[in-house]
Amino acid sequence: MTITVSIVEDAAGVREGLVRLLESTPSFRCLAAYPSGETALAQIPANPPDVVLMDIDLPGMNGVECVRKLKVLLPSIRVVMLTVYEDPEQIFDALSAGAIGYLLKKRLPEGLLEAVRDACSGGAPMSSQIARKVVQFFEKIPPANEVDSLSTRELEVLDLLAKGFLVKEIADRTGLGYGTVRTYIRRIYEKLQVHSRSQAVAKYLQPRTSGNSHLSIL
Repeated sequence: MTITVSIVEDAAGVREGLVRLLESTPSFRCLAAYPSGETALAQIPANPPDVVLMDIDLPGMNGVECVRKLKVLLPSIRVVMLTVYEDPEQIFDALSAGAIGYLLKKRLPEGLLEAVRDACSGGAPMSSQIARKVVQFFEKIPPANEVDSLSTRELEVLDLLAKGFLVKEIADRTGLGYGTVRTYIRRIYEKLQVHSRSQAVAKYLQPRTSGNSHLSIL
């Protein structure tokens, strides 16, 4: 079986190196290599690969936004993020948007092919170092049920935040004004006792006392 891969990477040297690695390895084929998220979003749906390798720090549309929009068009697409960042919030944002793996560029090409195989077979490839950061991120969130204090509208806004929508998109989907949505988000942060989107989403995803969670993406 040949695994097809598409690459989204703005750095020409990195992009070309990944193409060479894939094309020189039996059972792998580089389907396409895109220099921007906009180009990838326009072309991948017509020619979807088994796995997408996505740079997180793209100019214009960043990798997280590109993943989220790709998942709307291709819900089953499997995306592995490639990045120089180890920031837990950025890791969580990428996973929340729909990425299934997170690899550090400094470790490439070591382990890349195995990670692609893992992603293609349904795994969630990430280094042990990144996995620890994800666990530590959740451990910092106190087990509380502040989510229960949110109103129906606040829960609706939080659910859309968890799905990766931007403030303007939430306003469009709910029929609320941009400023009103920002007010709801501020109230959500206050009620959940958090200071960022990823912290709010993480608390929203935590299992409640009943043993059920609002949403499961990880």
